[in-house]
Amino acid sequence: MALHIGDTAPDFTIESTKGEINLHDWIGSSWCFFFSHPADFTPVCTTEIGRTAMLAKEFEGRNTKPLGLSTDSVEEHKKWILDVDDTQHTTVEFPIVADLDKKVAQLYEMIHPNESSTEAVRSVFIIDPSKKIRLMMTYPMNVGRNFDEVLRAIDALQFADKHDVATPADWKTGDKVIIPPSICNEEAKKKFPQGWNEIRSYLRLTKVA
Repeated sequence: MALHIGDTAPDFTIESTKGEINLHDWIGSSWCFFFSHPADFTPVCTTEIGRTAMLAKEFEGRNTKPLGLSTDSVEEHKKWILDVDDTQHTTVEFPIVADLDKKVAQLYEMIHPNESSTEAVRSVFIIDPSKKIRLMMTYPMNVGRNFDEVLRAIDALQFADKHDVATPADWKTGDKVIIPPSICNEEAKKKFPQGWNEIRSYLRLTKVA
């Protein structure tokens, strides 16, 4: 069955570089950045694991836990992490799950046969504290992820949830946001007393602190 935004993230229990993990229990009251890799000791993956480690404080500031996956063993992961730390000049602290039998990769549809029948593509799932999938992105094996966009998307999701707004194209923290069409003007006056710029009846921009 295909996964969709808004679905409950499929739960699983699996070994990782930090011991056994049950996804839902491990997420707890945090958000989760769950991302897959084709294989250990591969160049693009090494830069991505390193970049995630470098951004540890950024993820922590967003109450978001990174969780990596590849279809290699815990022992291979741990050897690879030494390489990542050395080549990327960082320290990997987040767990990487060992999906040797590909059960999780298949559960999350990370195996795309036209890319590889045995290795996961670069999937991204942003999962919220209620364990709902809020965002999905998929990159091919030869294109590294844009981590600025990952963080921006988490910011947008969390800001929209907090303030009951939508975010326009290329939104970044501090930019104007959109009052959803589902909120009538009378209700909007109460929720957004600072007012708004009505470009069209369906396009109302406001600034929220």
